[in-house]
Amino acid sequence: MAIDFDMPKKVRAARDMARMFAETYVRPYALEADVLEGPHPKFVEACKQFGLGTGSAGALAGGGAGDADQGPTGAGGGAGGGAGGERSGRPGLANRIMVVASEELAWGDATAVLNLPGPGLGAPPVQLTGTPEQRRRFMSVFAPHEYKFGAYALTEPGAGSDAKNIRMSCRKDGDHWVLDGTKIYITNGRKAEWTVVFATIDPALGRAGQRAFVVERGTPGFSVPKVEQKMGLKASETAEQVFEGCRVPAENLLGGEAHYEAGDKGGFKTAMKTFDATRPLVAVMAVGIARAAYELARDWVREAYALGQHRPRYHRLVDTLAWMEREIHAARLLCWRAAWMLDAGLPNAKESSMSKAYAGTMVQKVTAKALEVLGPEGVLRDRLVEKLYRDQKVYDIFEGTGQIQRLVISRRLFA
Repeated sequence: MAIDFDMPKKVRAARDMARMFAETYVRPYALEADVLEGPHPKFVEACKQFGLGTGSAGALAGGGAGDADQGPTGAGGGAGGGAGGERSGRPGLANRIMVVASEELAWGDATAVLNLPGPGLGAPPVQLTGTPEQRRRFMSVFAPHEYKFGAYALTEPGAGSDAKNIRMSCRKDGDHWVLDGTKIYITNGRKAEWTVVFATIDPALGRAGQRAFVVERGTPGFSVPKVEQKMGLKASETAEQVFEGCRVPAENLLGGEAHYEAGDKGGFKTAMKTFDATRPLVAVMAVGIARAAYELARDWVREAYALGQHRPRYHRLVDTLAWMEREIHAARLLCWRAAWMLDAGLPNAKESSMSKAYAGTMVQKVTAKALEVLGPEGVLRDRLVEKLYRDQKVYDIFEGTGQIQRLVISRRLFA
């Protein structure tokens, strides 16, 4: 397989614009947003000003991740990503654009990626599995200069990373499906216009029994009773959704009845394909956090030891900084490779999990080292490093824990 480290012009443009956006509208308000426990008003205004209502970080380059030359199913939004493939024999760019832009935004504040308006994690399943009419209907909700959200509900109190064990039930009743159960840890779950929800017709059927639905806000029997209080990513909304006799129109079954015929495992496959697209994006957010922590530590050492570079501790600190930078570069390359494979239409489940497993561990170590370098200054609540350390913890957990990623990788070693 050919290796090309050249960054296409559109990808560079997305990176540069996202960096400018992060420096101007994200980083200056990161600590305030953490206290507010929601997106800063300046960030919201900037999203509307830049026309980011479709949620694509690639829109910062002057065109969304769904541009014609970026693959037929590119779609961003929050940590959502394109699910592009080859088009006319050449790879698209949607996923690479989302990866480089997401790193820059996460460098400013990881919640910025999650607070970009748009379909969020709901985008890939709609684009991958939805019928043409469903894609048009649900994606048209999001428009430039608006601040609307979609969401993705898979995790339950008894089923998180092990997606095949979901217990939320669904049953057909005339021209509706009736959903019963609870979903937890849903990004933007309270303010979402609609949520992609996974349920099962019979747990005994395993993966073959799973179905995916789009549940719109205001649907009878659907409620959002709680928004979680978290250690990190406090400016991002994480909610619980409850479904009690929730009647969802049959036309909201993603892919339609035919998609699930003959035990096709359609719902489970939709969830797994979504992870293949989103795990590199979550991983690269961890890279952005780690890079921010590294740069703060590096600048502190540069200032504190401007006249004392001969001291033994200085050399130990520089060695630590060199290790931090190596780890960040390694994680970034894993993310780039997974995104490139998705753009090229290549199976990337293993590479996607490799990026997520490595970055989730890396960011924990790098931010901890940054705290050590800064010493007492690093743990003060009005310092960005302390916030970065709180924010990073979840990156080894959501979108599949590190243990699940290693299981995915091991299963594919001899496939």
